[in-house]
Amino acid sequence: MLFVVSLVISLGAAEAVLRFNNSSMKNYNIEMWRYARELKIASKDPELGHEHLKNKSALLQSVNINLNEWGLRGAPVPPLLPGGRRILVLGGSITLGWGVPEAETMTARLEKMFQDKGELVQVLNAGVGNYNAQRYTENFFNNLKDLKPTDIVVHYFLRDAETLEPGGGNILLRNSELAVTVWAAIQNTLAPHGENVLIDHYKSVYDPSQPGFQTMKSELTKLAEYAKQNNIRIYLAMVPDIHNLTNYPFAAIHEQVKQLATKLGYTCVDLLPGFEKLEPQQIWAMPGDPHPNSLGHKIMADQLFPILDSQK
Repeated sequence: MLFVVSLVISLGAAEAVLRFNNSSMKNYNIEMWRYARELKIASKDPELGHEHLKNKSALLQSVNINLNEWGLRGAPVPPLLPGGRRILVLGGSITLGWGVPEAETMTARLEKMFQDKGELVQVLNAGVGNYNAQRYTENFFNNLKDLKPTDIVVHYFLRDAETLEPGGGNILLRNSELAVTVWAAIQNTLAPHGENVLIDHYKSVYDPSQPGFQTMKSELTKLAEYAKQNNIRIYLAMVPDIHNLTNYPFAAIHEQVKQLATKLGYTCVDLLPGFEKLEPQQIWAMPGDPHPNSLGHKIMADQLFPILDSQK
């Protein structure tokens, strides 16, 4: 009995120390865990796994993330004025702008670029962390199509053809920073490391025979067909992995995705050229977090704007 009491006290003390240390918001795994706890909810649709809560906000990785009445990052969506344009950007945590102040995200920058030209254009951020092509497409059809966008941008990342598990975790992982820390350490220890591992992984993911690849293709096809039927302009912006930009190892995958999307009717833009030759530390949100920072979002907006501006 004494052992059990001592163990409980020790674990409680360790939890308290970790929570104090993590109050700096510099622990990537803990901040992502808090994001899931504070801004996400389990979805009734098993294909989605989770959705954003509506009208909620949280301070995560020292950045405010505000979700509006649609679960989009940003302010409430105003009515679309006659002759106006509504660009909806679908994607994952890079699209959301993880670690980036709202005004400095790609979507906010794009909207300001249009405003500076005196044009009535809304750019809406539908990025949700841990989403792939299947999830953000189904989220559009389940929750967002009533926004009636005039344009849809698929902000595509390499992970978007992966098969994702529903997630959720057990009661300890849902409530204990200590459990999350231990689990992350075990996963990091057991997981293989090195660039070749990542290259081999994505080579496998983009084998056309893989279920995840087939699902990605099916979802992009469904979205393109809906856009065509409803006179919606549709684009695919290919986001690079930013671990190695000097000798970029995934150019062939970029070309594979662009060829597929072009055949489906997407206007495609590869965002890699804007990042080439940069060092990762220049554009990572923080050490250990390979999400593009504010500079990365500016680079993406600067490349995407001319494409969007030309399609009217």
